This record gives sequence, C-alpha cells and structure tokens, in this order.
Amino acid sequence: MAAAFTLALTVSNAFSQDADDMQKPREFEQAITRTLRARYLLFTPKGYEAKAKREWPLMLFLHGAGERGTNLQKVAVHGPPKLVKSRRDFPFILVSPQCPDNETWSNEVLLALLDDVIAAHRVDTNRIYLTGLSMGGFGSWSLALRYPERFAAVAPVCGGGNTLDVLLASRKNTLALKALPFWVFHGAKDPVVKLDESERMVKSLKAVGVKEIEFTIYPEAEHDSWTETYANEKLYDWFLAHERKPQKKD
Repeated sequence: MAAAFTLALTVSNAFSQDADDMQKPREFEQAITRTLRARYLLFTPKGYEAKAKREWPLMLFLHGAGERGTNLQKVAVHGPPKLVKSRRDFPFILVSPQCPDNETWSNEVLLALLDDVIAAHRVDTNRIYLTGLSMGGFGSWSLALRYPERFAAVAPVCGGGNTLDVLLASRKNTLALKALPFWVFHGAKDPVVKLDESERMVKSLKAVGVKEIEFTIYPEAEHDSWTETYANEKLYDWFLAHERKPQKKD
C-alpha cells in the first residue's frame, strides 16, 4: 500500500508540474487610437449669448432605434428636439445626437460629445440632465450608471439596463449613484420593451440605496410612453429642481 501511495503521489506531482508548464500567466497590452464622431442637433435657448457670463443647464437627449441613420432631422421626430421647434423659451441647451445605422449608443462617443459641447458653450456643469426613449432609454441607463457623477438628474423612458452596472459598481460610483435622482417612465402594456425592464432597474437602484426615485407607469400605454412624458411640463420643472452637489462620504 505504501508503495502504491508513493507512486500515486509521484504521478500526481508530475501531472501538476506538467500542467503548470502548460498553462503560464501572460499579459497583453495594445494601444488603440480611435476617431470619435457624432452628428447632432444643438438648440440654444432664448437669451443665450455665447459671450455672456450666465451659464445654462444642458439636456442630453437620446433618440430611439427608428431615428438612427444619416438624416439628422429624424432626431426631431420625438421628444425635446421636436418640442423646441415651437418652443423657443425651452430653458436648456439641448444636445440631440444621432446614432448611426445598425449601431447602438456608445458611452465613449456620448461623453466625448458632451465634453466638446461644454468646452464650446456656456454650460452649468452642475446642471447636466440626461434622458432618452426606447433605445435611448437603454443608452440613458448605461451612461448614467457608468458615469453617475456627470449628471444632476436622469429620466429614462421605456428603456432598460444591466443591473450588474448597479450591483457591482465601484464604491465611488455607488456613492455618486446614491445621490443621483431618477424619474423612470414606462407603459404597462409595452410589447416592445417589457415593463419589467424598468422595474428591474428601479429595484436595483433601491437595493443600493439611491435616495430619489420616481417611477411612472402609464396603465394603458404601449411602447409610446414618450409622447405623454415629454409633453408633461412637470418633467422639466423636476430637472431644473436638481443640481449636482459634491459627494459626501458615507
């Protein structure tokens, strides 16, 4: 028995050494240079003057899948860019980018665009707001959860997101997220993006202690929950009531 045990141990150790020789740690690194590009509609409110000292709140609006492409005017079919066609007194700088055909929203592109607009315009960086519908609702969730410190309030409409972005966020992001107000909108009868997409996200925000969450469900609405949402003046008052403040330690 002792000889058999010794033989088995020797074979086991030999196999372990062979396995270590076969599987070794490696590291990969590659520098990548990318050109980021976005076409967008820019609205500046009545009274805006580029050289004045006054700074203005900014709203970033993300359209749905049907408005992708190269015809920039499609971006103004729904939501705030449609609203400002007849409302010059809209009190925000409004940035409405267009997502290319066959693509979805890129956080990298959106952040670069946001930084470019901020550098060129009189933006109050403590009052930057984010909203979007359908595919843009998904884009709003993604951007807000990855970069919560950039926004003062977020309103995703009939979208959804990855709850892991909430539950596995870094401590820094979680602290910023807890202070970020959300107003979520969805139609109860939505056949395209199911209501539970928003419900899951709201539940995950509450689980990590997000302090301010409003959730509006339209009982009879299908996928178009955006028309009623963006026609509601209370939404814009809600945005303007929020300002990003320095984070406090827990």
